[in-house]
Amino acid sequence: MSFRFGQHLIKPSVVFLKTELSFALVNRKPVVPGHVLVCPLRPVERFRDLRPDEVADLFQATQRVGTVVEKHFQGTSLTFSVQDGPEAGQTVKHVHVHVLPRKAGDFHRNDSIYDELQKHDKEEEDSPAFWRSEEEMAAEAAALRVYFQ
Repeated sequence: MSFRFGQHLIKPSVVFLKTELSFALVNRKPVVPGHVLVCPLRPVERFRDLRPDEVADLFQATQRVGTVVEKHFQGTSLTFSVQDGPEAGQTVKHVHVHVLPRKAGDFHRNDSIYDELQKHDKEEEDSPAFWRSEEEMAAEAAALRVYFQ
């Protein structure tokens, strides 16, 4: 069974958590180690179009995922980001939460992470040459999946 993420079909091997209404997957081009995504199962383009039960499930899953990636990647803080609409930097037309474990000094300017998120999926920067291998992504997902069993 594949998961739909906007126009993309996501292989189960890169998904590490599935709840009743959400799923979490590793990122093909992470901004920092452990940068993952949490999405509603239903393909919804904008946050305002989620049902209340989907919002609750999405953010409960995001909280669980954040706790795990912060621990697994030895972070000391987390950045959560939702880019809701094209002017906000959303490039995949499917609501998703970026979860990024943070460490002291990971960026010269702490808020530079938002600049990186803004450009990380832009077409000119998003070619397969920059993506991680399926094997690398599957291995990371398998390591994270253990925390949820």
